[in-house]
Amino acid sequence: MNIDFSAVLVVLTGLTGGIWLLDALVLAPRRTRVPVVGETGAAAAVAVKLPWYVDLSKSFFPVILAVLVLRSCVVEPFRIPSESMVPTLLKGDFILVNKFAYGLRLPVLNTKVIGNGQPQRGDVVVFRYPPDPAVAYIKRVVGLPGDRLECREKQLFINGQPIPLTPLPGNLAAPNYQGFTEQLGEIQHRIQTLTGGCWINGLGIMRPVVQPRREPDGAMGWQYQVPAGHYFMMGDNRDNSSDSRVWGPLPEENLIGRAFFIWMNWDCITLRGQCGRIGDGIK
Repeated sequence: MNIDFSAVLVVLTGLTGGIWLLDALVLAPRRTRVPVVGETGAAAAVAVKLPWYVDLSKSFFPVILAVLVLRSCVVEPFRIPSESMVPTLLKGDFILVNKFAYGLRLPVLNTKVIGNGQPQRGDVVVFRYPPDPAVAYIKRVVGLPGDRLECREKQLFINGQPIPLTPLPGNLAAPNYQGFTEQLGEIQHRIQTLTGGCWINGLGIMRPVVQPRREPDGAMGWQYQVPAGHYFMMGDNRDNSSDSRVWGPLPEENLIGRAFFIWMNWDCITLRGQCGRIGDGIK
């Protein structure tokens, strides 16, 4: 079951803040003061003890509000659930996401209220999965709105220009995989693949959005035009990633933020290694 923590925080903030406000405007003025037992004459008086729900709301409201603002406007933690971004991100990595990178959005409603830049080719982005927006996905931006993408065998082309792809030594990739460095815009990063830089054979998907075709020279490939207001996302583990090649382009309104920092790894917590990844930037 997927829990929308933003919705939970909004509800808790509204509930605790509402009780605090109700007490300040209505309940507190009505509370009477009672005389101290054992006092005579002009007995001193003490305030009636606050109801537990008022006391609890006053204690937790500032904390919940601060967490909501921080999580919605500044940074949000995520855990990598799969191997689709290997070798850049490993399953079990805990990362931080810059929520302000692509504009400030209202929690739950996801309505942009402040524009603050757009994704660039090569950015690693967390977003709401289009087929199920309650699920957060992470992929790399490959195509911008209006881009014409083409794959010919192992080579990816954007607007007719080949994307530089340099093979890496075999020991720098997982067994049975081939490693490459890829240059997307100003970002150079590593990918790994069984079949090439942009193919989809290893996905096991019968009907992907991008349909393989045979070119006039006999090469196999695919072509795709990114629609306006959308982005084409791909995982760095090219043969083990359900991405825009499968479920289509990402709508701009599904953006959550740009991943920028690894702050923990589950294998490090369980004493199985990978502690050296802590503190690494994401590119």
